[in-house]
Amino acid sequence: MRDVRISRRLLFTAGSGVLGVAVLNACSSSSSPPATSSAPAAVPSAEGSMGGWQRVNLSFVSAYLLVRGNDAAIVDLGTGGSEDAIGQGLTAAGSSFSAVRHVIMTHKHPDHAGSLAGVTAEATNAKFYTGAADVSSLVSEKELVGLKDGDEVFGLRIVGTPGHTAGHVSIFDPSTGTLVSGDALRTTDGLASSDPQYTENEEQAKASVRKLAALDIKTILPGHGEPLMSGAADALRKLAASL
Repeated sequence: MRDVRISRRLLFTAGSGVLGVAVLNACSSSSSPPATSSAPAAVPSAEGSMGGWQRVNLSFVSAYLLVRGNDAAIVDLGTGGSEDAIGQGLTAAGSSFSAVRHVIMTHKHPDHAGSLAGVTAEATNAKFYTGAADVSSLVSEKELVGLKDGDEVFGLRIVGTPGHTAGHVSIFDPSTGTLVSGDALRTTDGLASSDPQYTENEEQAKASVRKLAALDIKTILPGHGEPLMSGAADALRKLAASL
């Protein structure tokens, strides 16, 4: 059993608006991705918009927001207790939980779906989605819609990217070339594929990277690490060729 001590800094940003930073320390001693039960309060910081997408930076993991007209979508929910940070991100983006119509979880792990209950209570007008093969692993008060490769939600293309989990999906926004990759890709130490220690099937994960490399991508928004906003397509093609 591995004992990991994490110093977490909570930074959430939306567009050019000023949101927040806070610090907490947590311990994890499991082989699954780290998770916490609550999110801390905030103090200010800022970050620019990414093709209309907004980042909610929860330290070691991120959620992403997309506001179009009077409606909004959320991709990934962070660890338990992150709903307050997500709500403040929506406010800074000129929206609110009441405007959220779609909540997509890229996969079942608790650092991406940990705030499902909290967000369900707030986003009462939303449909909730995750990859079809991951639906049975999540407990939800609302029906979870199972997604498959090629589905469309809010003008976004669902790309089946199994490997990290059997039901892992990535979200591609063809209007801006933005890819929200969940854990299919990470940028914690340069662009890389799914972290092997948390990956169910490495060969599938590698095949999913090659699949993503065929898309017309301009920006990569990963679950872990900083957004890749320059040279994303070339970096992804190079990564795919190396696998």
